[in-house]
Amino acid sequence: MKKITLLLSLFVLFSFSTIYAQELALEIEKIEQEINIHTTLIDTLKVKKEALQLNFIRKEIKRFVLPKVEEGETLIEHKALMLVYSEKHEQAKWVAHVISPEIIKGGVSRTNDFRIDPKVKTASAEEKDYFLKYEEEGEIIYDGFGYDRGHLAPSADFRWSQIALSESYFYSNMSPQLGDFNREGWAELEGMLRGYVYEHKVPLYVITAPILSDDLTPIERSINKVSIPKQFYKIVYDKVNQRAIAFLLPHKKFEYPIEYYALSIDSLESLTGIDYFFNLEGEIEQKIESQTDYQPFLPDKERNDVAPLKVVPKKSVNTIDAKKYINASKKVTVCGTVVSTHKSKKGHVFINLDKSFPNTIFSLTIWASDAMNFSYKPEEELKGKKICVTGNVVIYNKTPAIYVTNEKQIKFLE
Repeated sequence: MKKITLLLSLFVLFSFSTIYAQELALEIEKIEQEINIHTTLIDTLKVKKEALQLNFIRKEIKRFVLPKVEEGETLIEHKALMLVYSEKHEQAKWVAHVISPEIIKGGVSRTNDFRIDPKVKTASAEEKDYFLKYEEEGEIIYDGFGYDRGHLAPSADFRWSQIALSESYFYSNMSPQLGDFNREGWAELEGMLRGYVYEHKVPLYVITAPILSDDLTPIERSINKVSIPKQFYKIVYDKVNQRAIAFLLPHKKFEYPIEYYALSIDSLESLTGIDYFFNLEGEIEQKIESQTDYQPFLPDKERNDVAPLKVVPKKSVNTIDAKKYINASKKVTVCGTVVSTHKSKKGHVFINLDKSFPNTIFSLTIWASDAMNFSYKPEEELKGKKICVTGNVVIYNKTPAIYVTNEKQIKFLE
């Protein structure tokens, strides 16, 4: 009897567990259906949000940053960027886009979907303008022509939107760039501008372009004879803080820090003949196009740094060219701006020209035993001054330097 009772109890328990498991499965299924419904709704809302943002960006580009389109030119409008295409040179005359603060939380992956721009009626450049690709023994072989497909509007600026990111891979947004230029200095400038957006949480309006002229030579093996620019430029405009600057860069490995290549938009207009901010009110246009202050666009740790001098007295060099004279037998006069000084506990004075630590490019050292040869305190008197110092260029802490033994080695430029 006890066995029968136990068996009945087990049967009832099993039946209850089975029923409970079925009910649980049904409840979980309902929840999963609700999750799917909400996921679909969220995805739909994200698509609507992206469309609204892209539409707003198009309006902002036209309103604030679009250069004047000349007679005979065609404005090509994509959802995230706009451009005028040069058929003669098979690349954009310029590309306008916005670096949105959305990149701060954007995480769209790189696509690499390089393709012909369908909106260029004369047909844009294509893959065969940069390299040939063929299969050999089951392996894909790339036969490059010596130039990167350099983005004008960089793909990383669009990582908040799959649509925008994809558009950045149109060949109309490519220009042939040397590897040392594209992957180093040019990439550094692009990163610096994104850093500005990260830091200030504001949109940055950007115009990027090659300098196109009749004397440019084409990539020899390019099927459409894409021209090789000698220079590139970027114009950046912070509408919120009313700041603007341009950078004109030689198409080669950078010899100088980025700020050395900064110039006013007015100066760039004189070079290119393009009217960049013609839609802005006259006073605003004049204000932003005349600005020469590049320092707000530098990373925070470089905010006090300055560009090496472009003009120095005769028989002198700037802090970059000074490295050519390291360990030379003759003395050289090096000119620059004192951006930082430091006096150690032992009385040694260390002075950095143009760039502060850890980006030091040239330094002066006054040992404590030589400090008595100064009629002033060099760590205080020299701060912020433009000076020229004469001596033998050596390496100190992996940086070109001159040991200064007396104040007669130093002359003030101002």
